Amino acid sequence: MEPSSIIFRDLTYIFVAALAGGLLAWRLRLPLILGFVLGGIGISPFTPGPHLSNLHHFEVFAEVGVVLLMFSIGVEFSIPELLRVKWIALAGAPLGILLMLAITFGLGKLVGWGSTESLIIGATLAVASTMVLARLLNDSGRLATTYGRVMISITLVEDLAVICMTVVIPVLGNSKNGGLLMATWVLGKALLLLIPLVFLAIKVIPRILRHIKRTCNSELLLLVAISICLSTAALAEAVGFSVALGAFLAGVSISSLPDLHDAETQLVPLRDAFVALFFVSLGSLIDPRVLFHHLPLLGWMLLLIVLGKFLVWSSVVLLFGYPFKTAVAVAFGLTQIGELSFVVVQVARASGLVGEEIFSTVIAASLISILLNVFLVRAVFAWIGEDSQPAHPRVADSGAAEAAARP
Repeated sequence: MEPSSIIFRDLTYIFVAALAGGLLAWRLRLPLILGFVLGGIGISPFTPGPHLSNLHHFEVFAEVGVVLLMFSIGVEFSIPELLRVKWIALAGAPLGILLMLAITFGLGKLVGWGSTESLIIGATLAVASTMVLARLLNDSGRLATTYGRVMISITLVEDLAVICMTVVIPVLGNSKNGGLLMATWVLGKALLLLIPLVFLAIKVIPRILRHIKRTCNSELLLLVAISICLSTAALAEAVGFSVALGAFLAGVSISSLPDLHDAETQLVPLRDAFVALFFVSLGSLIDPRVLFHHLPLLGWMLLLIVLGKFLVWSSVVLLFGYPFKTAVAVAFGLTQIGELSFVVVQVARASGLVGEEIFSTVIAASLISILLNVFLVRAVFAWIGEDSQPAHPRVADSGAAEAAARP
């Protein structure tokens, strides 16, 4: 069979698996990404039945998915809206992330993980899925509640933290000695080198899009948005950053301009298709044999996600003066990991910092934690009952929540 025919067949497998898994998840009223990952497991080379002929093709597809995913997060990200959230977002979210890193590092020392592995695991477990959380809140009509807004504000900061992680992690992988110091230096240098990229994203890209918009041609607007996304990602990689960072900046350049949201609307179907491809790709890379031999690692991860994150986030929310029920609701909502954890562990794996056992276990832990989270969140919502109270004065209006809720 010709190589082009093999690639075409593999793409067919991916989208058929995404459709089958997505329909199953929809029927069970579960997040679609669970179905996509299960579909990927079904066509994995490690399971019986049809499977991809070349895993490398899958990894390339997944990287394209990461680029478009981070671009969409950038489009949904609004710095003014985040600034309105103030304390719980800007102080509470970083505090919670640092506490999760500290707890994971301490547990790693007790159970025999390496220092680097402990930090990477902590980073992957510290960030929850904005996509899953926003859809759960939206489906239940809870986005406008106090706890709904606090949850979304925290996950927005976690999205930003992932961008920093994707810059630092490759440096840790390339530094034999003084890795942490080198990572700090590169992150600081990145902030300076990002200035021309930010200028390009904020000043140049919007002008290009406005010019294209005058043509009143939606196809051209879609093509220029894709070109900007991919070229900014490639430029970021060329100067030493991750493609995810470049794609994020390209998305931010559109997010601040309401009159250019047509470009975002045009990108939604393509983004959704590649996000599905991304999750199917990740599911296909899970090796059940590796996972079976590392069940204790999976158990520790799930314990950290469910119990560790609950304790951390409930404490943080209480610390900032919110009621007990709000703290419990927020903590349960954040006891899961999702798409951004995949991005972090994929970068760490590509940098040689973690092996296949951690990569496969993180994906499996995400799958299980999202499934558990759906039932936990529904149960805590039933316990709280209808909540129509206005947001806490330190929490932003519904703008941030509504922005994050867009699919």
